[in-house]
Amino acid sequence: MLQINCDVSPMKEQLKLQLHHIAGKIQRSLDDINNENHCLLSQFDEIREAFNKVESIAASFYLQCYLSSFTNNYLDLSVSIQHLSERRHGALIVVEREDELGPFVHSGIPLEATLTSSLLESVFYPGSPLHDGAVLVRSDRIVSAANVLPVSHAAVEDKKLGTRHRAAIGLTELTDALVLVVSEETGKTSFAFKGQLHPINAVDAIVEMEAASR
Repeated sequence: MLQINCDVSPMKEQLKLQLHHIAGKIQRSLDDINNENHCLLSQFDEIREAFNKVESIAASFYLQCYLSSFTNNYLDLSVSIQHLSERRHGALIVVEREDELGPFVHSGIPLEATLTSSLLESVFYPGSPLHDGAVLVRSDRIVSAANVLPVSHAAVEDKKLGTRHRAAIGLTELTDALVLVVSEETGKTSFAFKGQLHPINAVDAIVEMEAASR
């Protein structure tokens, strides 16, 4: 299994450079704030754009670090998430790490197929008999589809979260699994890890960076 050394990952260095770049922009805004002839609004736009870029790099960096020890196919995962997001096809993808997920993932239909982006996308195509539920990924294989996950009790009262998101949080509260989620309503993507939900912005940028790093 190919493992990314996160301490020396090129994306970690990109992340540091971008954070220093943002810090410099913020410092310039602080220096200019007392200048009545200078409007800070354009600088805020630049800072916002820089934050979006650094968030994309951070999402790619952490996904690689969390997944690289457990699947070689994280690029296929990213490509499928990108396409599902663009089409607003809801999806729930569980990546098993060290913890055995058998006691927590139920009622799945066995697939035992090689993990590819095209197969994942076909599973979650609207109307597919397997699209309603979670896919379980172990190493470089899709083990099963249409799985039922435990729903988070902590997040169940959050009306902003759909069933997929609550299920993703619920499984990661109990195990070290990483769960990728695509919202059917908005197309927005996120991943759950250790009971926390993290948005993934600019998935196309993540795919480009991961492809370039190979």
